[in-house]
Amino acid sequence: MDRTTVKAVNDLAQMGLPESTEALLLAAFDTTAPAADLAAVGALCEAAGATQVVPADDVAESELLLQARRLSLTALEAVKGVTMIDDVCVPRSRLAEMLEGVDRIAEKYQLTIGVVAHAGDGNTHPTVCFDAADPDESRRARESFDEIMALGLELGGTITGEHGVGVLKKEWLAREIGPVGLEMQRAVKQAFDPLGILNPGKLF
Repeated sequence: MDRTTVKAVNDLAQMGLPESTEALLLAAFDTTAPAADLAAVGALCEAAGATQVVPADDVAESELLLQARRLSLTALEAVKGVTMIDDVCVPRSRLAEMLEGVDRIAEKYQLTIGVVAHAGDGNTHPTVCFDAADPDESRRARESFDEIMALGLELGGTITGEHGVGVLKKEWLAREIGPVGLEMQRAVKQAFDPLGILNPGKLF
């Protein structure tokens, strides 16, 4: 959870999470020795420059932290009432660059954009908060969305980590996989849907 998301969760649920941090990383294990695994991860985080490492003392504290993560998208929706959620995956080694880049984009377009991610596989969900009734703000939201996807590709990532392409990303799929990749996708669609009755017109 980036700083923007942490603040949104605090505003919604008054959880008292540290808003001075640039990002909050939650690590959980269901292994046979979770305490030892958490301690090892904590040491790695400290070695990498983490300002604070706080192991959960009990199940209740652990559940509270996980609840904060689960509230992320709801909290960001509460900022403006409408969100546009990206699904950009980047190499884990470039996650920090992704967060910094989204922060710059948010400042450029004067929008609230929070990032919640599955850090283990580099899958980020930059979430653009905007007022759908405001044409200018809606335009800026769409432009920021596109710029975030461009950033993801620039960092060696993909425009979709887990939720598919959908309607908003049709043009971006073509940019990412190129004409040969598109033709291959089209051939697969034709093989499984020769009559063109499955989700017609969405992509092909």
